[in-house]
Amino acid sequence: MTITTKQKAYLALSVTCIAWGTTWVVSKIAVQNIPGLQVSSIRQGIAGCIFLLYFLFKKEKLPTKQQFVWLLMSSLFLVVFNSGLTTWSVKYIPSGLAALIGTLSPLFVVLIEMIFFKSKNYTLTTFIGLITGIIGIAIVFYENAFHQHPAGYTFGLLLCFAGIISWSIGTVVIARNKYQINPYYALGWQLFLASFMIFILALVTHNFNSIATITTKTWLCISYLVIVGSIITFIAFIYTIKYLPPALASLYAYINPIIAILIGSVVFNERLTLNILIGSIVTLAGVYMVNKSLKKI
Repeated sequence: MTITTKQKAYLALSVTCIAWGTTWVVSKIAVQNIPGLQVSSIRQGIAGCIFLLYFLFKKEKLPTKQQFVWLLMSSLFLVVFNSGLTTWSVKYIPSGLAALIGTLSPLFVVLIEMIFFKSKNYTLTTFIGLITGIIGIAIVFYENAFHQHPAGYTFGLLLCFAGIISWSIGTVVIARNKYQINPYYALGWQLFLASFMIFILALVTHNFNSIATITTKTWLCISYLVIVGSIITFIAFIYTIKYLPPALASLYAYINPIIAILIGSVVFNERLTLNILIGSIVTLAGVYMVNKSLKKI
């Protein structure tokens, strides 16, 4: 039986939804042995090299000067500060909470556009979504506020929020300055460039251990993050947004945190209460409303 393009796209969407949800938990396992910045640097470096070698083997032209500057900037905001800081954050906070915070980027995009670019292209649904998302995350934090947290919990929250805000800033700035380049090829350059910048950040902040200290379990986690999280899932995601309507393609953003929360509760015994589930659903509902309103503008 021949699989149609649409069926492949739905399969790609399923892979994106499940795989990206699991990467939060796998990252948390990896950072138990070595610093998060080191995990991110190794992960992005290997994945970036694989992408670039493939395209250079196919004789893809090197980026122009303008494209390279664009790749460098997008790499800094979308990978270095986002992936680097959020991977670092799961050392201190639950993987499910980190994944939930990760869904808030559309809310920050709207706020950045409104405050710094004076954008008025928003509807009532956008503002209702913003308020709903804030209420949802407040419910989750209220539930967590009355429990003992490990050392570094607040620091981990700050890292995660900083990473998501960076992604949002990058989304706004980069979207205003696009350059025509194969998205898979661009991804390879972004990951490759980011690995060096994260490596420098790891050295400066003293978050780097000897390679010899990395355990087999950590290498297996990094391998999973490279193969599944940075290659298979990105390919599946780009395929999804190419062949499915935006409303369907964006479903991964609402399923990922649920996957992370459920798996995190099993693997790390992370707290999972009715209030956390309600807060998560309310948060995702707010993000959905914001995303839906933006697509209509």
